[in-house]
Amino acid sequence: MKKIVVAALYIALSMGAIPAQADTTAAAALREGDMRKLIFHDTPEATSKAEFELADGEGTATLADFEGKHVLLNFWATWCAPCRHEMPMLSELQTEFGGDAFEVLTIATGRNSPAAISKFFDETEIANLPRHQDPKQQLAAQMGVFGLPITVILDPTGKEVARMRGDADWSSESAKAIIAELIGTEGS
Repeated sequence: MKKIVVAALYIALSMGAIPAQADTTAAAALREGDMRKLIFHDTPEATSKAEFELADGEGTATLADFEGKHVLLNFWATWCAPCRHEMPMLSELQTEFGGDAFEVLTIATGRNSPAAISKFFDETEIANLPRHQDPKQQLAAQMGVFGLPITVILDPTGKEVARMRGDADWSSESAKAIIAELIGTEGS
């Protein structure tokens, strides 16, 4: 009987009938310092299908376009002092972990002119993060973004697994350990 239960559980897990939460549980256990503000959801949550503008007028995209990898989605604005503080740390995270399994996706929400966004990135010496925009705040509103910065972590299926209000030290060992755990790497 025990073998039948184990076999049924194995089949259910392999077919996705029982959502696997081990990666977020282990990642949540790594929260220290600023990362304690990162709240992991018990169940992954659906995200918005709203379009946002790609950098430099390259068209539009949705979050579904980034499925297949973990995404650290950061909502920010040029006038936001905490955003200015954390953006270099997000850049560092992208440098260390960015690739096929992970991406930092930054979206300026609200009134942020492309010139102001470029100036912001130049002043903070950011060259490896996108300058996407949500000028009408449709994506932000549908994602429940009230106040900035807000950072959301999406799993490879495009579901929200964690959220943080406010800025944080994304270059901390805790942040790096969380991302490494989520994407299944050794980290640094």
